[in-house]
Amino acid sequence: MGRTPCCSGEGLKKGAWTEDEDKKLVDYIAEHGEGGWRSLPQKAGLLRCGKSCRLRWANYLKP
Repeated sequence: MGRTPCCSGEGLKKGAWTEDEDKKLVDYIAEHGEGGWRSLPQKAGLLRCGKSCRLRWANYLKP
């Protein structure tokens, strides 16, 4: 039992973030605001899971 995974994990990138990925995330959040982390990666054109995007924002990119 428990919660279903937010994504299958197939085709997702793991490892270090690139400057291009950081820019996409920052630009998307600047335009649309924080939140909606589960759908953000697809809408922003990132091959990351929502949790990874949320943590990257909170720990490294948030002004």
